[in-house]
Amino acid sequence: MTDFGPAALVGLCIGFLWGIGCSLAILYSIYLGGYRKAVEDSLAPVKSKCWRQTLKKIEERRAQAAAAAE
Repeated sequence: MTDFGPAALVGLCIGFLWGIGCSLAILYSIYLGGYRKAVEDSLAPVKSKCWRQTLKKIEERRAQAAAAAE
């Protein structure tokens, strides 16, 4: 441990935190891009086949949850 020195240990910690921060920033930008695309798809006048299928699945799950709650 003493051969390493405190500067190397601090550098290792900063590098680790920098790497984690960059990874989180990339994941957040991917999430935000997908969110924007979803909003664009929901506002489009003509809905895509995938959007309609997903909406149908959501409505079926809500109906099942409502039936289970009764």
